[in-house]
Amino acid sequence: MSDRHTYPAGVPCWVDTLQADPAAARDFYERVLGWRFTGDDDYAVARLHGADVAGVGARPDGAPAAAWLTHVRVDEVGAAARRAEELGATVVVEPLDASPAGRLAAVQDPTGAVACLWEARWREGAERVNEPGAWSMSMLQTPDPEAAARFYGDLFGWRTEAFGPATMFRLPGYVGGEPDQPVPHDVVAVMVAGEPAAWAVDFWIADLEAAVAATEAAGGRVVVGPHDQPPAFRSAVLADPEGATFSLSQLMR
Repeated sequence: MSDRHTYPAGVPCWVDTLQADPAAARDFYERVLGWRFTGDDDYAVARLHGADVAGVGARPDGAPAAAWLTHVRVDEVGAAARRAEELGATVVVEPLDASPAGRLAAVQDPTGAVACLWEARWREGAERVNEPGAWSMSMLQTPDPEAAARFYGDLFGWRTEAFGPATMFRLPGYVGGEPDQPVPHDVVAVMVAGEPAAWAVDFWIADLEAAVAATEAAGGRVVVGPHDQPPAFRSAVLADPEGATFSLSQLMR
């Protein structure tokens, strides 16, 4: 388990999902991940053991289907959005205030995946990570890993390193993760080749089989059933009732 109080620029810091029925989504994630919420249908913050861990908000009319979004910390969201455009991205949500928590924008990278830029004020990001019920890692699936590596390297300073069939994004100088993790402590995200282009989120769970059963009982579905994920996890890919996909991983050692 890790407590987080600050996030340097270039580090993924928050995840949330926007839903047509936020109340139903909150009920689903309470049953699957044990979250409790503060806020309302416009935007509610999921809490775990008294700490902020994720968000569930209302999906605007005409917005894309429900999905989990990853936010990356930046020093100034307007400048970061302009830089993303210079690098070939499309700004899909112009910089806006999310008072009092901070400011945000959303960009679609040159390969088609959407990520959020977050300039913190009151909320730095997730206060607890890498424990059952909390967010652990975000993964980029992209049809063009080379183009994605160039974009995120130029925008956030990320560097790449092969890790089996995947690629690790590393931010030199950053220290995160857990003491006994099998990857370097400056790893901030993972990338795999594939389609469609999208950012995915992974949450840790104490009992994967029970969480899969809870997902189905709460109206969700199993996308990829429980399977071993070397070197130390057993994982599954699930979808909530509105179709937003996420993965759950149980640490097996």
